Amino acid sequence: MSGERLNLNKTVYELCSEYPELPQVLAQLGFIDITKPGMLNTVGRFMTLSKGAAAKKIDLEQVKTTLRDHGYEIED
Repeated sequence: MSGERLNLNKTVYELCSEYPELPQVLAQLGFIDITKPGMLNTVGRFMTLSKGAAAKKIDLEQVKTTLRDHGYEIED
């Protein structure tokens, strides 16, 4: 994958629907709940990566760096 564009204003549900491999990357970052059955279809429908990072106390810049390392381009 190269150059996939992630819009951080989209919900986690929308992003994971577009990029099925994304939940595994997010889980590695500490978003463990994303892999739990039903979480993506409930909380993921209104949670953005920015809000999720704040809630989980995960540095958003680290999230962006990791996503870039996996070949994503970040749109704020």
